[in-house]
Amino acid sequence: MKAPQNRRVFVVGYGAATPLGKTFDLTWQRAVRGEAGFRRLTRCRTSSRANVVGEIPDWEPMTLDFMDRKEAYNWNADYIFLTMAVCKEALQRSGLHINRETGPRTACLIGSALNGADAYRVAMDNYVNQGPLKVSPYLLPNLCANLPAGKAGMLLGFTGPIFSPQGACASGNHAIGIGARMIRDGDCDFVLAGGVDTCLTPEIIQGFANMMATIRIDPDDRAYQDPTQASRPFSVDRRGIVLSEGAGVIVLAAEEMATTWGLDPKAEIMGVGWTSDAHHITLPNPETIIRAIHDAIADAELEPGNIAYVNAHGTSTSKGDRIEIECLRSIFGRRLEKIPVSSNKSQLGHTLGASAAIEAALGIEAMRQGLILPTVNHILDPELADVDVVPNAVRRHNYEFFLSNAFGFGGTNCCIVFRGM
Repeated sequence: MKAPQNRRVFVVGYGAATPLGKTFDLTWQRAVRGEAGFRRLTRCRTSSRANVVGEIPDWEPMTLDFMDRKEAYNWNADYIFLTMAVCKEALQRSGLHINRETGPRTACLIGSALNGADAYRVAMDNYVNQGPLKVSPYLLPNLCANLPAGKAGMLLGFTGPIFSPQGACASGNHAIGIGARMIRDGDCDFVLAGGVDTCLTPEIIQGFANMMATIRIDPDDRAYQDPTQASRPFSVDRRGIVLSEGAGVIVLAAEEMATTWGLDPKAEIMGVGWTSDAHHITLPNPETIIRAIHDAIADAELEPGNIAYVNAHGTSTSKGDRIEIECLRSIFGRRLEKIPVSSNKSQLGHTLGASAAIEAALGIEAMRQGLILPTVNHILDPELADVDVVPNAVRRHNYEFFLSNAFGFGGTNCCIVFRGM
């Protein structure tokens, strides 16, 4: 194999669809106002008390300019059209035009935790109630994890490598990390990297509830009257994640290609650290998380003292949040008291495979504007009183480097260091 070219990798654009808005701009506008995008479930019906979720507002695939009824009928896994729409937005925002020169050098890596679970649900219902011949011949491609990237390529015209990094809730960071390595080594010049999940089906919601992972809204909970308060990372009364749907895509470019095509670098991918826990399917392993954070900082050729903000995984589970802070204490020591640590999941909930990519986009935009997005819904936890979680309001803060953490079921960890431009 050829020697790596050791090219610098820049972020030149991003797109997102989240519980705060169906585009990145709509998401950002509400994020800086400190809003949270949670409401009672409308996508389907469930008997679970875990019925406060994050739904993408006004998301109607049939209104997309590339949609028609035949497409909607055949491709009934929502993560496909969501990926196509967000990839299109990310490219438009980046200014990268796909043509005969750029198309073959553009890859697309879109991770997902659950893939086409909604399409499988429809197929099973048809099989049981209408017979085997009513199972769609498009079922199998709807379930293939590479299909969202593939359909995005058919829409947008790029022909570089496409695949789906499967890192559960760390998938978005895995996609960004692998994409950065591919550009660094010369395999491609541009990468659309990110994640997507459309997980709001009765079985998935109930499965998370039975696992005691999601918050159950009892009458005495403060989210019972106000669902927007359901996700509260690092808060003394945190009770579990809020399950959400969403997608995020980051456009990466080699340094010289950004210059050649007149693209505006918004951040640089500085370092990637990835490990696995070999420990438990849901409970994190501090030792390997610490190593992932350390490796990301070392890969960036920085010291912990260079990191001026941490975009935390921060899911709003009691043990998960506490262990993440313990790991940060191990890395940063007493200096952690002076490093802002906030969680976008307080506003977005947990979008599973999409979360890390969405959080990277929000973190980069905040850094560009000299801001840190808050941890909303926060009530002080005495055990975490030494940590500045940027409670409840956006803060002005100028900084050059930030760390973004992502951890997933099965014990998969991926952390990335970004540098502002």
